[in-house]
Amino acid sequence: MTRPPTHRLVIVVRADPVICGHSGEARNLAEAALDRGFDDVRILTWPIDRLLETGLPLKPLDRVLPYSDGIVVERPAPVGDYKVPDGRYLAGLTGRLVELFTDGVPTVCLSLYLSPHAVAVADAVRVARSTGLPVNVTTVAEAVGSDVTNVVRSCLEDGRWGAAAHVLANYLAHDVCLAVSQYTRELILSEAAEIDARHGTTFAARCQERVHVSYPAIDVAAYLGLDQAEGDAALARRGLERDGYVLFLSRLAHAKGVDDLIAGFERSAARRSLRLVVAGSGPDAGRLRELAAASPAAGQILFLDDVDDEEKAHLMAGCVAYALPSKPRPEFVETFGIALVEKMLSGGGPVITTETGGIGEAVGDTAIFVPVADPDAIAAALDRVIAMSGEERAEMEARSRAHALQFDRALVLDNILSLLPSAVPAAEPISA
Repeated sequence: MTRPPTHRLVIVVRADPVICGHSGEARNLAEAALDRGFDDVRILTWPIDRLLETGLPLKPLDRVLPYSDGIVVERPAPVGDYKVPDGRYLAGLTGRLVELFTDGVPTVCLSLYLSPHAVAVADAVRVARSTGLPVNVTTVAEAVGSDVTNVVRSCLEDGRWGAAAHVLANYLAHDVCLAVSQYTRELILSEAAEIDARHGTTFAARCQERVHVSYPAIDVAAYLGLDQAEGDAALARRGLERDGYVLFLSRLAHAKGVDDLIAGFERSAARRSLRLVVAGSGPDAGRLRELAAASPAAGQILFLDDVDDEEKAHLMAGCVAYALPSKPRPEFVETFGIALVEKMLSGGGPVITTETGGIGEAVGDTAIFVPVADPDAIAAALDRVIAMSGEERAEMEARSRAHALQFDRALVLDNILSLLPSAVPAAEPISA
């Protein structure tokens, strides 16, 4: 007879195969939860066909890494047919949460992204408690930058304050409220204060009191001690050599600054001996490929849109520099920079980036900073990297890795669990 579970963690998120740092964060928290004694770990996400329809950037479906035994990924089917014009998938997700919250298992439920995941969780808790069945669930909502810039702020700009209030009210309905960086927390407080000033609400004071900073959880071990021979083989399959290329690896969106990077690369002396590798996919991919094709450095720019998680680490470790010249845009501001931390753990050359949003919290003082939207500064930074001595590069690599270790998934999960109400029964950590 199978023993019933005693401690459950449910994570609601846009999970694999979506290309997003918080998709990886969900995987990392799930894996860490197994080590912390949770005996039922579930990721609730969206059906593959729906993800394909959205246009979200996706990893190659046949190369998504498997989850450990003990982690169950559920993709609830939509509810209703064509006569229900919207909300069918959300109804399926919410309904499954109601079932999990009413089966008697003590549950911690974490939603990554407020829209729509925190909304689904808050609704499911309300419905579960209305059934009269025993409910033992503690909810945690983690806000990322796009929750504010893409939803709350845009609603205020359009005069739809009710929609913004809906997001914040469901956020505050959770037992624990998190923000992925101090910058994100300040952004939430600023927009909440704007709503309060216009409509006499009290969101800012409640957010000030309740929102904690919890940096994204990263699988540190996956990026340490990479096998150099395996890395060289992976690079060779792409026609690359160690220290022979500058790397951008992230989502291809205007806010990531790839256009500035292409312009900076073509102006640098470094382009005489290096290639520029642009790895990723996203809504700006077509424009960037056209831009690169018209560049004087076109023959040295390589686009990769099929990099999986295993290859990613080797690409990061082998580059002479990793550049992410992110810039603030109305639709998106870099509120942390998970890929930057992964690069710092992997080794290789320095990070070149901007001080946009929460990037400074991710990299500390270990990166080369350039101004926003400044191709000349990017060119100068690339040339600086080429001129570095081996000792200087090694020192930057060591400092970067030491800073990045603080984001280990076990440490992050322990911090989240420490914020839960004391009435929540704690799972027993599994000894090594």
